[in-house]
Amino acid sequence: MEPVPRWVLHVDLDQFIAAVEVLRRPDLRGRPVVVGGDGDPGKRGVVSTASYEARAFGVHSGMPLRTAARRCPDAVFLPVDREVYEAASTTVMDTLRTFDAVVEVLGWDEAFLGVRTDDPEALAREVQRRVREATGLDCSVGIGQNLLQAKLATGFGKPAGVFRITHDSWFGLLGDRPTDVLWGIGAKTAKRLAGLGITTVAELAETDPEALAAQVGPKTGPWLVNLGRGLSRARVTGTPWVARSRSREVTFQVNVDDWAEVQAQVARVARQVAQDVAAEQRPVDRVTVKVRYAPFTTHTHGHPLPGPTLDATVIEDGAAAALAMFTDHRPVRLVGVRAEFAGG
Repeated sequence: MEPVPRWVLHVDLDQFIAAVEVLRRPDLRGRPVVVGGDGDPGKRGVVSTASYEARAFGVHSGMPLRTAARRCPDAVFLPVDREVYEAASTTVMDTLRTFDAVVEVLGWDEAFLGVRTDDPEALAREVQRRVREATGLDCSVGIGQNLLQAKLATGFGKPAGVFRITHDSWFGLLGDRPTDVLWGIGAKTAKRLAGLGITTVAELAETDPEALAAQVGPKTGPWLVNLGRGLSRARVTGTPWVARSRSREVTFQVNVDDWAEVQAQVARVARQVAQDVAAEQRPVDRVTVKVRYAPFTTHTHGHPLPGPTLDATVIEDGAAAALAMFTDHRPVRLVGVRAEFAGG
């Protein structure tokens, strides 16, 4: 008797934050919705998410709210309501756990399911049905023989669809696409690969792993080639997702060109982060400071702490040391502090 095939399902909630807001205000359905900051596009802040209707105007996550307003002046701008999104996410994940599956949560709006089934499409549609019944939210489901394939399949299924990618269909679907289509390859890595003459997924798959290792590192080279070949971890783990850090940031409504004030703001944010860390009782061993210069250039520097600690003074001193690594004292529009948990 043939064993029941093992599949990975990637469940991704469509335009999650915007969709939650539309559920709260049905009158927004079909209208461009942008969520970010305190909801005032006249102030500085960035887009957390945009509805599909807003995305059609070129609005996307991470974009300054003012830019979003210029691109889509008729959009409805709403403030971020973290507690509401977390509650909706919890309901979704609890719903996924009603299946005979291993559930690996990736964040608020996505998770992997490890399942055994002869009909993964039917199971995916049942996932969509239960999630919608429990929350009113739509999700797309990607199916694959490993996590990478399932994750990329979701993009082909959006919105609210189901799509399958396997070893057999991998190159037909992705071979001619640029390398940054792959989960794990960003713009910088893609640019570096292009400098080596590797511009497509198929070219990456055909690259000698040892030759690439000599260029980008002994572990990174073979890993990238495996991505090109559609290979990744196949087993979903049910280990609960645990945050690796805690961070906060502040956006200045007027550029700050007094570096003493920048230092004071970083110290203030560092103390807030220290309070968050203390509340969790999870020691941290590294602090990273983010500085966004005007108009919109971002740099980061990190500083290791003497050892794992919950001491607010040590965390603040670490942030000050990281900030001291910034030699460019141009006007600043945003500062952030991230504390990384020890062993994270």
